[in-house]
Amino acid sequence: MNWITLEYSKSQVDAAGRTLADPNATGEQVNAALNTLNNWRAAHSFPLNTIQVGLRQRARAAYEHALIAQRLKRVPSIIEKLRRFPTMQLSRMQDIAGCRAIVETVSHVRRIRVAYARSQQQHQFVSDKDYIDHPKESGYRGIHLIYRYQSERKPDYNGRLVEIQLRTRLQHAWATAVETMSTFLSQSLKSSEGSEKWLRFFTLTSSAFALLEHTAPVPGTPPDLRTLRETIGALESELQVREKLGTYGEALKIAEDTKMENAYYFLLSLMPQGYLAVYGYEREQLEEATAQYLVVEKNLAAIPGAQAVLVAVDSLSALKRSYPNYYLDTQIFVESLSRILE
Repeated sequence: MNWITLEYSKSQVDAAGRTLADPNATGEQVNAALNTLNNWRAAHSFPLNTIQVGLRQRARAAYEHALIAQRLKRVPSIIEKLRRFPTMQLSRMQDIAGCRAIVETVSHVRRIRVAYARSQQQHQFVSDKDYIDHPKESGYRGIHLIYRYQSERKPDYNGRLVEIQLRTRLQHAWATAVETMSTFLSQSLKSSEGSEKWLRFFTLTSSAFALLEHTAPVPGTPPDLRTLRETIGALESELQVREKLGTYGEALKIAEDTKMENAYYFLLSLMPQGYLAVYGYEREQLEEATAQYLVVEKNLAAIPGAQAVLVAVDSLSALKRSYPNYYLDTQIFVESLSRILE
């Protein structure tokens, strides 16, 4: 398989990042910068795939049924991050490439983390963040590890950063619900932007889920389940959370590419009106997939709430379980919320 290589210098990559973060850049400048960004993003595919293989081995050793997926970061998310952190250089953004393991319990998550800490590997450990012991104020929970790819066999890819996310099924369900509501509200709840009531609802729900998993609640929220239940119940009733999430999922219309049987890469395009298009690409079609990824992102740029992502998973069923937010599938979240309230 011919993996994509970088066609630009890092100084050119950083210049493209500055252009994309500049609201006054011309259309021609933005288009050229997007082409540079897309090549930089695609050139992470080989390091990402290599590190994902290591994650799969460690995750399956900790939990046989671990779900593994990988993705290249969306252009809107990259631009938003560059604007939020003006001093950040695009070439140093740590989560352009990311892979994820979803397991059943916090104990499984910690076993994987210990396996990484004890292993000897050529890739360089950069940093880790424990959002389970120290949840974000938004309510996000999970563990992130950053590694820098290093290999004597493929030196052209050395230095690329890859983010590893470790989550439980419950933590993943919460994140899925946040992203699903973000789509339909056309608000960036994931980045703590938007309706205060919705943000508060998800923060409180995360704390309740944390208590179910016997881990630390979100700072600034009630430390007991009884008080959380009362507050969450009032907000859930006012916002009609379960009703809305159920309606969104039932109304979703899906158009799937006919070439799914041997697909490894999947390009998902979700419209806020409830329309999902899924395109499949075989392993040898990575270059075609990444090129089409940018085309779709450009087409969706002017549509609030619309989004696309290019991911790699083992099968179509694994795709639906790894990225349920694109299928508006919040069943696990709704069931867990009902367990708390009822």
